[in-house]
Amino acid sequence: MRINIKNKAGIIVNKNFEISYQDAVEISSKIHLNLANTEEITPGGIYAINIIGQIFNYLFTNYLLKENPDIIAKTREYINQTIGIHNYEKVLDTFTKIFPPKNNTIEELIILRLTNENPACSAYSIIFDETELKNKTAYIEMLKNSYSFLQNIKGPGKESQNFIDFLKEPMLAHPNSLIDQLNYISENWNSLLGDKFQLLLRGMDFLKEEQKAHFPPGPGPSEVYTYNYSDGSPEGFSKDSNWMPNVVMIAKSTLVWLDQLSKQYNTSITRLDQIPDSELDILSDRGFSALWLIGLWERSSASKQIKRTCGNPEAESSAYSLKRYEIADELGGWQALSNLKQRCAERGIRLASDMVPNHTGIDSDWVNEHPDWFLQLPYSPYPNYSFNGQNLSPNPDIGIYIEDHYYNQTDAAVTFKRVDFKTGEERHIYHGNDGTSMPWNDTAQLNYLNPETREAVIQTILHVARNFPVIRFDAAMTLAKKHIQRLWFPEPGAGGDIPTRSERGLCRADFNKAIPIEFWREVVDRIKEEAPETLLLAEAFWMMEGYFVKNLGMHRVYNSAFMNMLKMEENYKYRETIKNTLNFDPEILKRFVNFMNNPDEDTAAEQFGMGDKYFGICTMLSTMPGLPMFGHGQIEGYKEKYGMEYRKAYHNEVPDINFIERHNREIFPLLKKRYLFSESKNFNLYDLYDKNSHINENVFAWSNSTDNEFAVIFFNNNFQPAEGWINNTAPKSDQKDINLGSALHINNKSEYYCIFTEKRSRLTYIRQSNKIYDNGLFLHLNGYECQVFMDFREVNDKTGDWKKLSEKLNGKGVINIERALRKLKLANA
Repeated sequence: MRINIKNKAGIIVNKNFEISYQDAVEISSKIHLNLANTEEITPGGIYAINIIGQIFNYLFTNYLLKENPDIIAKTREYINQTIGIHNYEKVLDTFTKIFPPKNNTIEELIILRLTNENPACSAYSIIFDETELKNKTAYIEMLKNSYSFLQNIKGPGKESQNFIDFLKEPMLAHPNSLIDQLNYISENWNSLLGDKFQLLLRGMDFLKEEQKAHFPPGPGPSEVYTYNYSDGSPEGFSKDSNWMPNVVMIAKSTLVWLDQLSKQYNTSITRLDQIPDSELDILSDRGFSALWLIGLWERSSASKQIKRTCGNPEAESSAYSLKRYEIADELGGWQALSNLKQRCAERGIRLASDMVPNHTGIDSDWVNEHPDWFLQLPYSPYPNYSFNGQNLSPNPDIGIYIEDHYYNQTDAAVTFKRVDFKTGEERHIYHGNDGTSMPWNDTAQLNYLNPETREAVIQTILHVARNFPVIRFDAAMTLAKKHIQRLWFPEPGAGGDIPTRSERGLCRADFNKAIPIEFWREVVDRIKEEAPETLLLAEAFWMMEGYFVKNLGMHRVYNSAFMNMLKMEENYKYRETIKNTLNFDPEILKRFVNFMNNPDEDTAAEQFGMGDKYFGICTMLSTMPGLPMFGHGQIEGYKEKYGMEYRKAYHNEVPDINFIERHNREIFPLLKKRYLFSESKNFNLYDLYDKNSHINENVFAWSNSTDNEFAVIFFNNNFQPAEGWINNTAPKSDQKDINLGSALHINNKSEYYCIFTEKRSRLTYIRQSNKIYDNGLFLHLNGYECQVFMDFREVNDKTGDWKKLSEKLNGKGVINIERALRKLKLANA
C-alpha cells in the first residue's frame, strides 16, 4: 500500500509500497510535527498497516496469480467493459498523482480500498486518503466491479470462500485492533506467507512495544513456583562452605545509617571506620552474621544532578548508578572498609556488598573509556527526542545528555546522548531497563553480546569478591540468556518489552552463537576457581528462582513469594510453593533468601504491621530453611522507605522499645539457632486437618531437626482461629512420605512419652509417643497466633508415673514438668 500525506504546506512525505519501521517512525514524527489531533497515529500502527498491505500483495502474487495467471488481465478487460477504458485510465492517472511513483496495478487499488474499509485503520486515513479518487474518478465503481469479478475466484481459505472475502477475514474477526488482526493472520495464514511471516511477527512486536503496560519495578504479581525447565541446561548446585548455610543478614542503607548513628551518638559519623563497636556488638548479640551495606561504591555525579534538577535538592546519586567500583572517598575509602571489616570479623559478622552487573551510571568510567561495551545506536531512535539540557559529564572531553522530557517528567526516553567533543562522534546509548517500568534515566545498559563486556564485568565481580565474602547481584535475572534476548535482541514474535529493540532482534541460533553459555554459569565457575569463599546471592524474580540455584549455581536467590504471598495472606499459594519445591528438590528451599521487605519495597512495619501477624511471619523468616534477611529499620519498627538516593532519613522516627523487646524475646533466640533451621534435609511441612477432614490452608506447620535437636512450629496467618490435627508430611523428592512421629525420631511404643516446651508461653507438654505416631498433634491457634515447640525429649515410663502425670494434665502444659511430676508422686505417696 502506498502512503501519501498532505497538509496546507503541501506534500510531507510519500513512500513506496514497502517501508521499514524506521520509515514509519519518521512518518509518524512528521505527522505529529505538522498536523494537529494525530495522537492516535503511532509508528507501530503505520508499520502494521503497511505489513497487512504487503501480505495482501504477496497473496496476490503467490496465490491468486499463481493459481490464475491471467486473472488480472481478465479483470482489467472486465473493468474496461463496465466503466470504459477512459474512466479506467483516469483512475490510474489520479492514483499516480496522489500516490507516486507510477507503477500502478489493480492489486494496489484493491489493497487501498480494503485498507480504507478496515475500521482499525480509520485513525490513519490521512496516510492513504482516497477522497480525491472517490470524488473525481470512477474509482469506487471500478472497485465494485473488480470485487464482483474476483468473487468468482476461490481464495486459499474455506472451500466456498472467494479471494476478496478471504482478504477481509482479519478485519471482520477483529475490526478495531491491528495487533489482533496481525495475530489472526499469524495463527491462520502462516503456511501461506513464506518470508513475509517473519515480517508479520516483527510488526506484532512493534505494536506490543507501543501498547506495553508499565508496572512498578520488582517481581510483579505473585505466582506459585513451578519447576518445569525445558532448556536442557546442566544442573549443579554450588557447594556451600561450612559457614554459608547459617548466615543471617541485615541490610543497612549506608548513608542513612551513618546519619542516624550521628544523631544517636550526638557526634559526626560519616566514615565506615567511625561506626561504633557497640553497634556491631548489638548486631552480633542479636544473631546477625552478615551485614549488607548498600551504597558503598563511588556513585555517578550525573545521577545526583538529574535527581536534584527533577525536584529533590538534597538527593544523593543512586546507589545503583555507579561511577566505579572503588569504596567512596566520603565513606573513608578502602582503609575505612578494612577497619570495619576487621571489627566485624572479630564479632563473627561478614560484610556483604552489592554488585550491579546490568548497567553503570551514565557518566561511568566505562562510558567514558569503553563506549563500545554498551548497547547503542549511531542515531536517535526517535526523531522527536531532543537533548538540549545540561551536560551531565564531569569529563571535559565527553558530553552526556539525557532526553529533555525527563526533566519535566512528560516522557521517558530509552536512550541518552554521548558526544565525543574531540571527534564530534555521537552515540545514543540505551538506559538500563528491565522491561517492567520506565528506563532508569541515570544508567547505561551494558551489551552482553560483546565478549569484551562480559569479561570486564567478570573481572569486576572478582574484584568485589576479593573484598567481600558475600555479594548481592542486583537484578540478576535480567542477565539470564532468555531475558537478555527477550529484552534486547528479541526473536521475531517475542519482542515488545523495550521500545525500538524489536527492529534489532536476532533468531535463537544467532543469539546463541553470540553468547554460547549462560553468563552467570561462567561467573559461578570463575568464582569457584578464583575466590571460592564467596557467597553469591542473586536478586532474581520472574519464576527463575530454582533455575538460578540449581542450573546457574548461585548459592542463594531471592524468594519474593515469601513477602508477597504472606503479606496478602495468599496462604494456599505459599504452601503450594513450598510443596512444589520439596517435591522437585528440597535443596532449593535452603537456598532461598526470605525477607519481609527489601530496598524496593515498603518497610516490614508498613506491610505487616507491628503485632502478632508481623511476629508470626518473622518467626517463619527465622525458622524456615534458607537465608533470613532483615531490612534497615525493621527491628526498630521504622516505617520510612529509604530511597536509593537518600543521604538521611526524612522522618524523625525513634526506635519502638516494646517492638525491639518483643524481638528480644521471640525472634533473636531463634536466629541464634540457625543451625537447627537452615537446612532442608530434615525439614517437613504438614497439613492441618480440621474436624471435617478439610485442610486449613491458612495454617503453616513445619518441623526441622539436626543431630538430636528438634523443633515443630505452627503459625495461623489469618484472623480466624484454627484447630485440628497434623501428622503426615508433604511429599519430598528425597524421602518417602513420613509422619510427625518418625520426623521426631520417637519410639512408636506406649511406654514412651514425649516431652516438649512451647517457647512463647514457656509451657511444657507431655504426650504418649505412640499416639503421636498414630494421630500426630492437635493444635488450636487464635488469629495470627504462632507456637514454637522445642526441647523435645523422650522418657521411658518404667514406673507409670509419667502416664499418671499425662492423664492428670489431660493435654495442658505446665511451667516446670519435673516439679509437677514430683508433686504428683508426693500426693500419691
